[in-house]
Amino acid sequence: MTDTVISSATKEVVLGFERPFVVIGERINPTGRKLLAEEMKNGDYSRVEADAMAQIAAGAHVLDVNAGIPLADEPAILADVIQLVQSLTDVPLCIDSSIIEALESGLAVYKGKALLNSVTGEEENLERVLPLVKKYGCAVVAISNDETGISQDINVRYDVAKKIVEHAADYGIPASDVVVDPLVMPVGAINTAGRQVMDLIHRLRTELKVNTTCGASNVSFGLPNRNGLNAAFMSMAIGAGMTSAITNPMHGEIMAGIRGADVMMGHDPECMNWIKAYREPPAEGEGRRARRGNRRRG
Repeated sequence: MTDTVISSATKEVVLGFERPFVVIGERINPTGRKLLAEEMKNGDYSRVEADAMAQIAAGAHVLDVNAGIPLADEPAILADVIQLVQSLTDVPLCIDSSIIEALESGLAVYKGKALLNSVTGEEENLERVLPLVKKYGCAVVAISNDETGISQDINVRYDVAKKIVEHAADYGIPASDVVVDPLVMPVGAINTAGRQVMDLIHRLRTELKVNTTCGASNVSFGLPNRNGLNAAFMSMAIGAGMTSAITNPMHGEIMAGIRGADVMMGHDPECMNWIKAYREPPAEGEGRRARRGNRRRG
């Protein structure tokens, strides 16, 4: 059994094969959000604060933090946002950037054991990111692509993931600190993409014995009713062995799919998480009537 521990200064979250699914909130990301990007560039983080707290209220266990804004000082902004979010909440963070300097800037101010997003199978990327993972003692998302791009052959993607895990071991980084992203492709463009990724998730769990994550919304790109499709994907991916995903917890359908899959997989003992999320409160006055009835029977 493989457990991946990430933490803030005071709170741990564990990814594991027999543990509840970990939801990584995706909203603190300016990509495709022009207003948020402009605000962050100008040092206005009020929307970041609101997004952080709303995602936690909706059920996120970890928050992804990205500051990828063209022509902005990404390392400085990412460090500022990480410190801000850590002052607001104790949930662990996923530090997300394609810029190595930004990753290190974020790690330098982070309190706890972060999840670093990400490293690829490209040799240059491995040689620059893995030393950071070792230096700061964090966990890392391993993206299953390399210099050749993203293969449609899941055997190739598996081999890339295996290569990253083996290179990490060369730096003294255990497989438990490598969380593989098998790369979810849009089913609207590649009709077999869903089935393929389920097979790959299963192999990563049973053969490579690593935890997994993904950008879940990719699967529904270009299709109507994306939330419904994403919810179906999430429940099936959990059944196949996926242990976390970067997604939007603000969508109720998706969270219901995740919580329901946890119940069906036996990862929600006595269904307590499901009950807590969906049990209807007693009607007004009902609790008082029940108490009076109990007193009369006594």
